[in-house]
Amino acid sequence: MADGTKAVVDTSAADAAADEAALAAAIDELGGGGTAPAGSADAPSTDSPADSPEAASAAADEEADEDAPAAPDPAPASPVSEETSEITAPLSVQEIAAELAAGSAGKKAGKKATPAPEAASDKRRPTDPQPTVDPRDTATLPRTLPAPMRHSGDRIGNRYRLEECISQTDTFSSWRAVDEKLRRAVGVHLMASGHQRARKVLAAAKSAALLGDPRFVQVLDAVQESELVFVVREWLPHASDLAKLLANGPMEPHDAYQMVRQVADAVAAAHRRGQAHLRLTPRCVLRTDSGQYRINGIAVDAALRGLPPEDSTEDAQRTDTRAIGALLFAALTHRWPYPEDRYDLKGLPKDLQNAAPDQVRAGVHKGLSELAARALFDHPPHHAEPITTPEELVRAIAAMPRIRQPEPELPVFQAPPRHNTHALPTAPNPTRVADPAVAPLPASSRPTAARRTKRRLRRVVKATAWTVALGAIGVASWQFVGTLRNSGQAVANPQPSVSSSAPSAHPTAHTPVPIQIKEAFSYNPRGDSPESVWLLPKVFDGDPNTSWVTKTYNDPFGPKPPFKDGTGLLIDLGSVQSVSSVNVLFTGTHTAELRVPNAQAAANPQGAQPESFNVLDKQSGSNVDFTLSSPTNTRYVLIWLTSLPKDTGGSGYRGVVNEVKVFG
Repeated sequence: MADGTKAVVDTSAADAAADEAALAAAIDELGGGGTAPAGSADAPSTDSPADSPEAASAAADEEADEDAPAAPDPAPASPVSEETSEITAPLSVQEIAAELAAGSAGKKAGKKATPAPEAASDKRRPTDPQPTVDPRDTATLPRTLPAPMRHSGDRIGNRYRLEECISQTDTFSSWRAVDEKLRRAVGVHLMASGHQRARKVLAAAKSAALLGDPRFVQVLDAVQESELVFVVREWLPHASDLAKLLANGPMEPHDAYQMVRQVADAVAAAHRRGQAHLRLTPRCVLRTDSGQYRINGIAVDAALRGLPPEDSTEDAQRTDTRAIGALLFAALTHRWPYPEDRYDLKGLPKDLQNAAPDQVRAGVHKGLSELAARALFDHPPHHAEPITTPEELVRAIAAMPRIRQPEPELPVFQAPPRHNTHALPTAPNPTRVADPAVAPLPASSRPTAARRTKRRLRRVVKATAWTVALGAIGVASWQFVGTLRNSGQAVANPQPSVSSSAPSAHPTAHTPVPIQIKEAFSYNPRGDSPESVWLLPKVFDGDPNTSWVTKTYNDPFGPKPPFKDGTGLLIDLGSVQSVSSVNVLFTGTHTAELRVPNAQAAANPQGAQPESFNVLDKQSGSNVDFTLSSPTNTRYVLIWLTSLPKDTGGSGYRGVVNEVKVFG
């Protein structure tokens, strides 16, 4: 200044503007490689779904401020339809908004950018595929890192061979594959390792694998390999999802009750261990051939779709509880309880948005209708108390009267018409024409009623006489055989003439006493998961027509790798019992060993190795009896299968145990 003093200039605004311009240039370079105006980095996206009021208003404001409106981006490609029951559910309106919001900023900047001549010649700077800073705010990685391109026959992880692409999105792809090491079908999700969701998907998959609940489809592997992230899960080829089960109409009350009870129990158990599903849809609930419901995609499905985790445990519990209520609502009414049509179900009109299922469809079970409304709505009808957690839902189901399966209707049997050969026609037959050449019988030769009665009485007397004679012969024969048997035993074992009060010189024979089985476990230390857990109660239900089955193995059991040496069935008697024999009924010829845990393995037999069990007997056949030389005191009995028969289809080896009985 003129007086020599220095002016103090506030440069904070200029520095902030420069920082914003530098950040916008970096974002534009990641998204499209060009230079965009400084204001475009913060502009709202025009790719938001039309049904979002906030997104629509933001888009309208942006178009009003710009000179020329940008052409709308093409909608994301819909997933490839899948004919099998194993599928990842389609995007919802919220998920479409998340997908479009993730890539709209980069796309819009790329359209409006005008690259400078000197910048065009510069090479693009490399980007870190695993940035240390969370890149969610840039919203550019999903567009620069699409789903990896793979083809049928490709191998990943030097183990999994891709067979069929089930669904494909801009972010990830899902495949049916074959585990060449274990020779089994698996499901695989593929994603680029540099994608902003990759880390969350890996973390969700690893946490789901630690859950270890057979009611959920098991996560078998989660690997980051170079530029690829893949998640391997169990494959259920013969299961049907809930959307397919509802294709022909609503469920019967008993079936809907079984579905909601099993799903609520499983989800509540997962929440007790700190896990949440967050995307429970009809495509995620699978019913196996045995009627067991299994849940697919816990934590992983939400991470793949980019759904943000709930801020608190209460929010996650409410989300899963509301989803279970929606499943029960759809099962009872054959309608989706939201305005849009989803999963081949029609949505509800606006005037029925808060209506209970029995108000949407007549004849709905009253208790199940109230249960669905309390779980689904924050303000249920009739001022009912809402259910906000899976644990509360489990308690509410347990408090309901149990809905039993209806008795099957027997076919109506119509007895054939009975013809009375003795009765004379009461009316002339109009089709019969009298023959004049045949003379009628005289009245004296016609049978009278008295004669017919005598004939019947004579027949009854003859039949009674024959019956009495045959009975007498049978009784005499039975008595004669009994006399011969007693006399033969007396000759073979002469009894000494001692007083009846004297004690016997020989101990009496031991009479086996059945021991009640409390529980059965799948003992599979050589495998990666239990086998047919839902069928375990069949081995001690007293019905030989029901059975527990093992997995189907391509190779027979063997003593050395790579062959598996066996699998087993661990029987829990509830407490220490004196066991003298065990009877096992198989389907087909099996070879099995009867084992009991030693002192170290008795505390935790499920976690012990087969070498920690003592072998008491070994038998082969379809109905085997393990008889011990002397009774042994144990709580656990292991039936260790070392040889399995060929499967009925001839495709492999499979064990089938129909019934197990333990005697003391």
